[in-house]
Amino acid sequence: MTLLSRILIILLAVVLVVALVAGTGFLFVTRQSFPQISGRMTLSQANTSRVQLPGLTGEVEIIRDIYGVPHIYADAPGDLFRAQGFVHAQDRFFQMEFSRRIGQGRIAELFGPGALEQDKFIRTVGWARVAEEEARLLDLEMTAILENYAAGVNAYALNNADRLGLEFKVLALTGASWSPEPWQPLNSLTWGKAMAWNLGDNLDAELARAALIERGGQALADALLPAYPADMPVIVPSSDTADRQDKAAKVDKASSMSSPSSLSKAAGQIYALNKRMQHAMGMVKGSDIGSNNWVLAGSKTDTGKPILANDPHLGIQMPSIWYQVGLHCRIVSAACPYDVVGFSFPGAPGVIIGHNARIAWGVTNSTVDTQDVFIEKPNPDNPNEFEFKGQFEPAQVREEKIAVRGQAEPAVITVRVTRHGPIINDAYGIEGQPPMALSWAALRPGNLFKSVIELNRAQNWDDFRAALRHWSAPSQNFVYADVDGNIGYQFPGDIPIRAQGDGSVPVPGWTGEHAWSGFIPFESLPSRYNPPEGYIVTANNAIVDASYPHLLMARDMDHGFRAKRIVEMLNVEDTFTVEDMRQMHFDAHSPFADDVLLQLSSVSAEGDATSQAALQALKAWDKRYARDSVGALIFEKYWLRLAHLVFDDEIGDGLQEVIGTGSHTRIVMRTLLADPAAPWWDNVATPEQETREGLMAQAFAETAADLKTKLGADVNQWQWGKLHQATFANQTLGRSGISLIEGIFNRGPFPAEGGSALVNATGHTEALTVRAVPSMRMIVDMADLSRSLAIHTTGQSGHAYNAHYDDMIAKWLNGEQNPMLWSRADVQKNAEATLVLTP
Repeated sequence: MTLLSRILIILLAVVLVVALVAGTGFLFVTRQSFPQISGRMTLSQANTSRVQLPGLTGEVEIIRDIYGVPHIYADAPGDLFRAQGFVHAQDRFFQMEFSRRIGQGRIAELFGPGALEQDKFIRTVGWARVAEEEARLLDLEMTAILENYAAGVNAYALNNADRLGLEFKVLALTGASWSPEPWQPLNSLTWGKAMAWNLGDNLDAELARAALIERGGQALADALLPAYPADMPVIVPSSDTADRQDKAAKVDKASSMSSPSSLSKAAGQIYALNKRMQHAMGMVKGSDIGSNNWVLAGSKTDTGKPILANDPHLGIQMPSIWYQVGLHCRIVSAACPYDVVGFSFPGAPGVIIGHNARIAWGVTNSTVDTQDVFIEKPNPDNPNEFEFKGQFEPAQVREEKIAVRGQAEPAVITVRVTRHGPIINDAYGIEGQPPMALSWAALRPGNLFKSVIELNRAQNWDDFRAALRHWSAPSQNFVYADVDGNIGYQFPGDIPIRAQGDGSVPVPGWTGEHAWSGFIPFESLPSRYNPPEGYIVTANNAIVDASYPHLLMARDMDHGFRAKRIVEMLNVEDTFTVEDMRQMHFDAHSPFADDVLLQLSSVSAEGDATSQAALQALKAWDKRYARDSVGALIFEKYWLRLAHLVFDDEIGDGLQEVIGTGSHTRIVMRTLLADPAAPWWDNVATPEQETREGLMAQAFAETAADLKTKLGADVNQWQWGKLHQATFANQTLGRSGISLIEGIFNRGPFPAEGGSALVNATGHTEALTVRAVPSMRMIVDMADLSRSLAIHTTGQSGHAYNAHYDDMIAKWLNGEQNPMLWSRADVQKNAEATLVLTP
């Protein structure tokens, strides 16, 4: 999406070229936003309008280490969180401003009509309205924490309006009128809703499954969106050997709900808008992203103490979504209980993933199904009433006015909310389809940040689990380790209990037969503590098997290749080191290739010498997705081309997104390649009877021809990194389409190791452009916290041309990590600058 008028951008480009020629002027403009990081500064009073808070109660030290990570030392919690808001605003305010506009559905206000459809969707679903309810329900402690954090943001942002980011200066040159608004606790809470949406993508799969049922019956839906394989790991297994696939395969039929084409069209429109939203917001959803975390007991490590590893996979962006920070009470006590380091989100207080003096925790997305689509039946005489159990009920109706830059009048939309949730048809531009209401667990008030704060000060397993009782959405997999040698796993979140069905397809809303009756109690959610195998692994794979008494997951989780590979590596040796964990993070071996390479390489390559050489390279491939690998590129393009040749004739237009680079399509092809008699090998659009061998030969020939066109006739030049490339793009101006602007804010493209469904999960599009990455990597050594390692993708600073804007990229690309500094002595020894905030 082009966010700015091209004419104005061209004018801006001329201005910047002149500034660049001037040299000194360019240096001044680009560096004017750099924050003060040393010396002393009086922290002015800049509270929010809701609560008047006292200022700092004492001096706060902010010691920035050589990696740009601030370690904050204070004597009171209020001072600590106020200083965290202050440093977030210093380094990342433009990112925070954009995030809060996403959360509130106010993007078009700054970026114009091109962002209006995103705002319409966000206002319809109502992220900010739910966050407002959450704010009203906060207890006194959380109110104080969020208010202090907001006051710290405001103390910097409202007093340094000309130093908040080069992006604001660029926008000003295009005529955008902007001045900083006070940060509010609500702005932090809406961030939680945006992330919950980013990490929950069942809506797409639900509509796609229903559309596939319409196109080709249940058999087509089951073939393309398969159940979790029985040979893949389960996070919390049981002794019950019941076939979990039998339970997972029970789905409701959607064919009675709509005409044969309507859901197919609706699914296509949802895919299309979600893709535009992801591009505009820097979010990525889909089956080729996820996360890894694992934890080893002392019986599996060289020190006799646990090691915990985590690498969440999120959309690639500039700057990183993460901000590393240390929050330290000088004297840890009941009055000031924080001594924690790890990764925070700019715009929110606390540490999301990290460790304190006694415990460490890591997080992956659970991919459980917390979204259902209900087909509603409106009253023919009143479109704002909907049937439920034979009676028409009024919907909640509200009008949303959306300010749009460059337009005198706001855009106005009408939002209708039934007992099941908001009607999403208008938000997605869906016509000719009965009203569809979205039920989503995150649309009920939660207490996410209370969970985060309690995790930060938890001292043991019981404290850890107690903190996670407040974690509502997005549902996550937490692994745990402590200095006493214990390891564990806890799954938290609001998981609906359905009266009937498994939520895998849209259901009638008017009967009440599929209504949510509540949520699974926390005590019944999956958990493990000190398992006998000495490790716990999660990689967005299945959490439980069929013996679990509740419906936790439908079918739309990761299908297990990453989890399988991690488990395999953990069973190779008896003991492991921190260095072993670092190498595991960067592992690019393909378990999918283990399963199918022999079959795929048995193809006969007829034709020119290039095809013959390509086949030999494929046969010689070591099954690793290395940057210089020829076999990886041929293999990935080949199997994807084969998948389309097999299924495009069945799915038709609008549903090609169902086939992708994710683990589900790899399971589809693994199953299919083992069955030469499967009906899907035949192309229903031709009179001939196609075969497995024939389509394999066709796919290989087309792959070789395509790569020859792109990279030349020399097969040795067909290297993975020449097409599989990562560009860290600014969420807004970095996607303008103007190379001069993008050159200022973006970094890349870089040839990247790894790929989809690998432990080093640099997920990509079918064109192999990297779209999602291990957004950070962390390894915590519970024997000596000072030996822990961490890195994220870009750098701590959000200011282009700052030394810490991109200083992590090279290390990240090569699988290296920085010391995760812990003790004050180590922080001071590696200090770059110290800023003292005074009352």
